[in-house]
Amino acid sequence: MGEALVEARAAAGVGDVPVGAVIVRDGRVIARGHNRRELDRDPTAHAEMEALRRAARVLGGWRLPGCTLYVTLEPCVMCAGAVVQSRLPRLVYGARDPKAGAAGSVIDALTDARFNHVVEVVGAVRESECGALLQAFFEGVRRGESPAS
Repeated sequence: MGEALVEARAAAGVGDVPVGAVIVRDGRVIARGHNRRELDRDPTAHAEMEALRRAARVLGGWRLPGCTLYVTLEPCVMCAGAVVQSRLPRLVYGARDPKAGAAGSVIDALTDARFNHVVEVVGAVRESECGALLQAFFEGVRRGESPAS
């Protein structure tokens, strides 16, 4: 989760919501990503999506066996769907997202047996640290500070 927090800070540095993700396989990071929606003007440029795309390139295919995704914020519906589609076996997230979380907070798209793949989910890892980063970012936005400052 520490490496995902590094990525989250990178997102804040480019003026985006500080969410970071890393994908680990066999004990090493094979892919990284952070939110780039503002920078890329792309609604799909979430940290998880960036990391999943990179991991697929590294592994040479869309299935991500033996991988764990670490992300600082509970995934949204889009990202949870991509995790299921990638057949990723395990997800570890930091802060819960009571407004848009799809790993149990609002809905649970990852462990629903009606889908073609079920993901092991571990939540609330370093939750206070991940949440504090998000809270500080949004407090700055409400004060009118530039997100990239």
